[in-house]
Amino acid sequence: MKALLLSAYAADSHRYWARGLTAHLEMIDWTLIELAPRHFQWRVRGNPLSFMSEHDATLSQAFDLIVATSLVDLATLVGLYPHLGRAYRVVYFHENQFAYPLGQDQKPRIEPLMVNLYSALAADRVLFNSQWNRDSFFDGVAGFLKKMPERVAPVRLETLKARTDILPVPLWPLAEAPSVEREAPARIIWNHRWEYDKNPEDFFAALEVLSDKGLEFELVVMGQMFRQRPEVFDQAAERLSRHITCWGHQTRERYLEELGKGGIVVSSAWHEFQGLAVMEAVQHGCVPLVPERLCFPEYYADRYRYDGSREALIERLAQWLTSPATRPQAPHISTWTWPQMTPRYQSQLQPSA
Repeated sequence: MKALLLSAYAADSHRYWARGLTAHLEMIDWTLIELAPRHFQWRVRGNPLSFMSEHDATLSQAFDLIVATSLVDLATLVGLYPHLGRAYRVVYFHENQFAYPLGQDQKPRIEPLMVNLYSALAADRVLFNSQWNRDSFFDGVAGFLKKMPERVAPVRLETLKARTDILPVPLWPLAEAPSVEREAPARIIWNHRWEYDKNPEDFFAALEVLSDKGLEFELVVMGQMFRQRPEVFDQAAERLSRHITCWGHQTRERYLEELGKGGIVVSSAWHEFQGLAVMEAVQHGCVPLVPERLCFPEYYADRYRYDGSREALIERLAQWLTSPATRPQAPHISTWTWPQMTPRYQSQLQPSA
């Protein structure tokens, strides 16, 4: 089977997924085209022009299968290259723009919403990485259509729902199982993007309270950084400096080395559709502490969740730091790895799925 894999905004998690797909589904002859993750508003609406300008010869070929991320304007691309409409078309939603929280200075834009919707409608199969992702997409679409001046009836939404399924981004398998002891040094890990939607304010505020109470812990702050980032990171670097053992973007090798030392990986996110950063830390033996919202209840038992408030985060961290025996073991997540999930991907990428 000859397949075209399209990624219109190849952020780290999208690249991680795409390389896993091509490496573990070797029976498929993959052609991968990616666009760099920058100039989001231009990219989300202009990606068909970018694809056409840079990869016209490739797009002019015939393919049996097209797999596109949800920011690919698949409907427009098929209009520009009609022969691509004969391929089996799958759209993968790492996230959906209907449930993406706006930053303080951001204004709502309809273009990303329309691209998500039109791409889903142009697909034969639509896959989401979590139930939360799928539910928030369809809730968002229903609300969006009610705002349209023509009052478009959502007749085709039920048909579209029938073409969807849940298929998480798998983890690459580890060469050997992690060996982290429960009594490992008290380490608290942040390994998310340094952006507003990950709610770093609650995370660092909680740690400042713990520090003021005299609790001892190591602080590891990693993850993808950008030219502009929330001011709270610079403030925290100063206020929590005595706890910091690792800070900033790291090489892949150093990143995995730090996760392998164990600890508590925390999320306080306002936006998370699967939470690959937390999953990767758990895979390396870290204990997750995640809020009771978004995708997290799908993946983690009650003992790993707090009610989402800053106060509850402080209380749970204080308990786990002062009484290590109360901290649960890291969950086993081998079912989330490529060797376990490859058959599911093979099934979903077949026209008969």
